[in-house]
Amino acid sequence: MLDDFACDKFGRKDLKYQQWRWQAHDCDLPRFDARALLEKLRGKRLVFVGDSLNRNQWVSLVCLVESSIPPGLKSKSTHFNGSLFTFNAIEYNASIDFYWAPFLVESNCDDPFHHHVQYRTVRIEAIKNHARRWIDADELIFDSYIWWLEEKIKISWGLSEKSNETFDVQMVTRYEMGLKTWADWLEIHVNCTKTKLFFVSLSPAHLRGEEWGMDANQNCYNETEPILKEGYSGTLSNPKMMQVVEETIDELEGRGMKVHILNITQLSEYRKDGHPSIYRKQWVNLTEKQLSNPRSYSDCGHWCLPGVPDV
Repeated sequence: MLDDFACDKFGRKDLKYQQWRWQAHDCDLPRFDARALLEKLRGKRLVFVGDSLNRNQWVSLVCLVESSIPPGLKSKSTHFNGSLFTFNAIEYNASIDFYWAPFLVESNCDDPFHHHVQYRTVRIEAIKNHARRWIDADELIFDSYIWWLEEKIKISWGLSEKSNETFDVQMVTRYEMGLKTWADWLEIHVNCTKTKLFFVSLSPAHLRGEEWGMDANQNCYNETEPILKEGYSGTLSNPKMMQVVEETIDELEGRGMKVHILNITQLSEYRKDGHPSIYRKQWVNLTEKQLSNPRSYSDCGHWCLPGVPDV
């Protein structure tokens, strides 16, 4: 468990958020079976690639399978190597990994622990240095969305950090360009008969209380119930960005590359109650002003674990 998601550890008392399940229309989802998953992964490597929301998903899956592995000194291990986080189920010769690449393509935010830079620069056509770390995976699960929403992002066409010339590009266009680089790499380097490909849809944030009938300055802080209005969608879930993902994947399919979309967006839209809020490790010292207003430092983007990512 990473301290970003360990809400119980950092003082959250209401646990109802852990008890909801997702019931899709006309579909009865089976209960998760960790042993069955590990058997499917026997001798294989599954890799989550993306930002901290995919890391949130990785921790969720590792926690779900870890408890099913019989006790033993060499049954499991976890280690970090730069941007690569690895969980080994040694008994199954299987690994479940996470690789930090918030834009999928290369950027000045690629350090998994020190990525809060003043101005983000994305090398829009560079992906090779990342991809060599997950090219041998049997299952690849990508995500990339929230980092592209930042206003002050510079685009570089160079393939290295020494490229000096940068440009301003509109948000949806730069996202489209980044996903094109990703898609072109997949088409050239991935054998779809060996590797299964997935893309996780955007994970919504809950920052605007007026969208669910609260005051304008309310966010996920102190929220303990889901939104129960069917079809609810917040304004932070950009439909144009989601359309870029769908069009990119449709185009890949037309070129013979099958990518499955894992659509988590709608089920997550309802869950304003599932975020860490203030119940997580704070990596910088909070000011007196922040401490007097907990909403100001509430994390309304990631998810408590156990919680929504397990669903």
